[in-house]
Amino acid sequence: MTSFPAHLDHIVLATPDLAATVAEFTRRTGVAPAPGGAHVDLGTRNHLVGLGGRAYLEIIGPDPDSDPDRPGPSGARPFGVDALPAARTLTWAISPPDLDAAVAAARGQGYDPGDIRAMSRRRPDGVLLEWRLTDGPPRPCDLAPFLIDWGAAAHPTDSGLPVVPLLSFTATAPAPHEVRPCLTALGTDLTVSPGPWGFSFTVDTPNGPVTFG
Repeated sequence: MTSFPAHLDHIVLATPDLAATVAEFTRRTGVAPAPGGAHVDLGTRNHLVGLGGRAYLEIIGPDPDSDPDRPGPSGARPFGVDALPAARTLTWAISPPDLDAAVAAARGQGYDPGDIRAMSRRRPDGVLLEWRLTDGPPRPCDLAPFLIDWGAAAHPTDSGLPVVPLLSFTATAPAPHEVRPCLTALGTDLTVSPGPWGFSFTVDTPNGPVTFG
């Protein structure tokens, strides 16, 4: 049985070409990701696939229907999707029982997971989802997750997503020992081996196990 990182919410596969990556995912796995919707005022859109339990994969890229001259409040789309040379697993998120308490506890252990901010996405059926999350980890904690709280919003896995069960989720870093305290401070864990910065996950599919980096 797969051992998920504690409180795993989702894994982020970012891409400069959403349609092409969704098509490639479908070809490799035999499973078509479900349209998730557009991120309000950020110039991105996503497709989703369940990973089992209350965890899912988010494939995120530029929204072709957004204004190219106004991709977001900061002038750049989330995760730097426009500058990516190809699809890449960039980060992951955990959903602790109490977001504010988790941030305070991490800071008490000397790790600051970032400020909490609000975000939203409109589903294809018109429903607006609103949630809160942290800005993301600084070095040397690049491989640590960001934190998310869905509040009263319906969790993405409640919408009948297609599922490709997660078989493994790992990472590599030049100095794994520098990352582990960050994970501990957040109350989660991830297998981190020596190597260049990066993530890898494998899912079980109708076409057999498939790995993405």
